[in-house]
Amino acid sequence: MPLSSELTLASSPRAAADARRWVGDVCERLERPDLVECAELGVSELVANAILHAAAPYKVRVRGTASHPRIEVVDGSPRPPVPPVPAEGDDLDLLLTFGRGLSMVAQCAVAWGATIESDGKIVWFEPAPEMTDAGSVEWVIDHHDHHAPEPTSEGAVDVRLLGVDVPLYSSLKRQYHELRRELRLLSLSHQSDYPLAGDLTSMFANFERQFPDSFRQQVIEAEARGLPRADLAFPMVREAGPIFVTMTEMFDVADAFCRAERLLSMARTPRQRALHNWLLTELIHQLDGAPAQPWDGSQSPSSSSTSRVG
Repeated sequence: MPLSSELTLASSPRAAADARRWVGDVCERLERPDLVECAELGVSELVANAILHAAAPYKVRVRGTASHPRIEVVDGSPRPPVPPVPAEGDDLDLLLTFGRGLSMVAQCAVAWGATIESDGKIVWFEPAPEMTDAGSVEWVIDHHDHHAPEPTSEGAVDVRLLGVDVPLYSSLKRQYHELRRELRLLSLSHQSDYPLAGDLTSMFANFERQFPDSFRQQVIEAEARGLPRADLAFPMVREAGPIFVTMTEMFDVADAFCRAERLLSMARTPRQRALHNWLLTELIHQLDGAPAQPWDGSQSPSSSSTSRVG
C-alpha cells in the first residue's frame, strides 16, 4: 500500500504523542501489528530529540516497502544527530526515561540512520518486531550531495532546454529525490533482499554526475523567481548520450516497481513522465548534433513568460 501522506508536528510536548498514535495507526493499516510497540517507542524518541535539539519544521512519515516499512522524522536542522552510547542501568528506568538520545531507537530497529541535507535532516529507523537488550545495528549516514564539476570546453556540447515548465519540473525533481533516496537506503540497509536497488542506485548516481552545477543553479534561480517557463543552457559531455538512453528505460522500470507497490514511493504522473522523456530526448539528440526543440506540453510557451536563466 503506497503511503504518500505525512504528519506535520507542532513544536509542543504533545508532538511525540501525536506521532506515536499516527505511526501506530499506519502499522495497523500495513497489517504489521507486530511492529507497533517498537515503532511507537522509536518515533517518540526521535520526535522528542527533534523538538529538544533541532528546529522546525517537524514532520513524521512512513517510507520503504510493505515488508520493510521505514519511519522517518524530519526537522529543519542539518546538524547530524549524536550517535548513541551503550545503555546502562535498569531496563525499566531505560524505558521510562525520555529524551536520552538515540539508544532506544537502536534497540527498536533492524536498520536505522540519517540523511543530511542542506536545509535539514531525516532520521529514520525500520522498527523491529521486538526490542533488543542493546542496539547492535550500525546506523547509516547518507549525505545528499549533488555537486558536479563543469565539463571542460574540450569535447563539451552546449545544451539548451527551451521553455521548461518550471513548476512541473520542480514536482518531477521532488519525485525523483524521493525515489533516489528510497533506492539508496534499500541498497545500504537491505542489499541482500533488494540487490537491484544497489544497481539502480549506482546508475542514478552516474546519471546525476552528467549534470553540471550550472544546470542546478539555473533551476533554483527559476524556482526562486517564480517563472512559469525558463530556458536553460549548460555544457555537457557528448559521452553522456548513451547514459540518458539507458536511464529513459530505467525510469520506466522504477515507475513499474512503484505501481506494483514494491516501493512506497509514488510513480511519475503522466505529465511528469512526458516532461522527463522530452528532457532526456533533448539531451540525447542535442549531444548527437540535433538542434534544440522547445517543450510543447499542455501549456504552450509564450515569449512573455519564458526567460533565459543564467
